[in-house]
Amino acid sequence: MLLGHETAWREWRKALGGERMHHAWLLAGRRGVGKGSFAFAAACELVGVDPADAQNHPDILTLTYAPKDDKEERKRADGKPYEVARSIRIAQVRGMQARLGTRPTLGDKRAIIIDPADDLERNAANALLKSLEEPPIGTYFLLVAHSPARLLPTIRSRCRVLRFPTVSDAEMDRLLANLSPGADPATRAAAIAAAGGSPGAALQFVDMELGKVRQAMDAILARGDPDFQLRGTLAGLIGARPDRERIRAVLELARSAVAQRLDGAMADPRPVIDTHSELVRLTGEQPTYNFDAGLLAMEIGTLLAKAATASERADG
Repeated sequence: MLLGHETAWREWRKALGGERMHHAWLLAGRRGVGKGSFAFAAACELVGVDPADAQNHPDILTLTYAPKDDKEERKRADGKPYEVARSIRIAQVRGMQARLGTRPTLGDKRAIIIDPADDLERNAANALLKSLEEPPIGTYFLLVAHSPARLLPTIRSRCRVLRFPTVSDAEMDRLLANLSPGADPATRAAAIAAAGGSPGAALQFVDMELGKVRQAMDAILARGDPDFQLRGTLAGLIGARPDRERIRAVLELARSAVAQRLDGAMADPRPVIDTHSELVRLTGEQPTYNFDAGLLAMEIGTLLAKAATASERADG
């Protein structure tokens, strides 16, 4: 059982053993706290199969990011790495709904996992709503959501919510010590600070070796960057061609660095607040925009340099 899942399991198993199981569940919490793992394990309990034997179980259907086009689909068919779409499309929901016209294959229950549901296209979300309004007997939906507010209110209203809490810094440190013993202190500290209590995010930050990136960000926040040298260093550490996950992690790291500065008194916090707001905006746009990596790195550095103007303490 993953950290912080005890309450969710109690609620799920109590409902599973009750007379009337709710047909739709919204698993809400930060990215990386294990909601997807919980959804799969819960689906296995629902249909009565061991998780080790359930990868292709006919009564567990998972909707997630598919290949972005036919070319990428051919790569997947050939067992090659492929690029995924940025959303879950209506064709995927329609395909799932076609399956719902038949009874479950091996038992009397079927699980539909949508991960992440907050990345459903608008038309796909509207199509899903119809299934939630009139669910087939024996069909149960598990919607994984990192940002539940992005879901249609009508979808949220039809789901029972399971909330997945974040993990304390002390627990995160123990986890990283066990699972990534080779990580240096700077990398572990950066991972814990940026992950915001998400074990999955922390492990990802460690794997990406973002400790030096965080140190470069802190240097800009502390001293500014009048000659652009620190911004160049930051861009080099981020990399010339970072993938989407690395860009997302870097934005989360920058938000964390700026948020920590807001904890202390300063002469004028407005530049820091404005920087944090801009980083939140960029993070929200990142899943759907094709950012130029070099320009994005410089933009992050420039925002951090602006926040450095608030470095003077209010007490002098």
